[in-house]
Amino acid sequence: MTLSRRFTAEFVGTAFLLAAVVGSGIMGDRLSGGNVAIALLANSIATGAALVALILTFGPISGAHFNPAVTLADAALGGTTWQAVPAYLVAQLAGAVLGVFSAHLMFGLEFVQVSQHARTGGAQVFSEFVAAFGLLSVIWGCVRKRPDAVPWAVGLYITGAYWFTASTSFANPAVTMARALTDTFAGIRPADVPAFVAAQLVGAGAATAFFRWLFPTLQRSAADVVVPHERAS
Repeated sequence: MTLSRRFTAEFVGTAFLLAAVVGSGIMGDRLSGGNVAIALLANSIATGAALVALILTFGPISGAHFNPAVTLADAALGGTTWQAVPAYLVAQLAGAVLGVFSAHLMFGLEFVQVSQHARTGGAQVFSEFVAAFGLLSVIWGCVRKRPDAVPWAVGLYITGAYWFTASTSFANPAVTMARALTDTFAGIRPADVPAFVAAQLVGAGAATAFFRWLFPTLQRSAADVVVPHERAS
């Protein structure tokens, strides 16, 4: 796969992911009658289901990272070349923003918004560390012996992490930054974004280091299994 095709896959896949996150949040909020638990349930199930489908669809092309933390961790283990990393990051961030705007258009909302949804405090920041550590743990743990299970494991983990983390598990810097552009159920204030992103990157790095020690052959596994297109190009 050429870099342009991988870029496009990451761009479109991340756009659909954010459309699912924000769109399901809007729909759940509208239909729940003010019951936040029901809205969050709808949001989490729709996000997890969409994530499975998107990874299955775009995984053979780009690896279906849709997440700068995953791309950086994969590059650190030799799965993605460092030369491809900037293109991946740009595609993910641009796609995430497009996905947010698309959700606004689908639901007849103002196209450009700035979130007023406060997500601050040590508990929420720590939750993002836990969410990102868990996400990368699921990826690295499955890819070692069960690579075909990665899409299902990631989707199920994100669905569950919506509920067991105080932050509702953003676990993705591109998702976090894009969600600052929606003042809907899924939004986050721009002022709260830097702490979330920092915690996500630290969590992803810690999980990658931990699993590199836990599975000494993890670096080879990343290069051979996670994104085989890199080796073929």
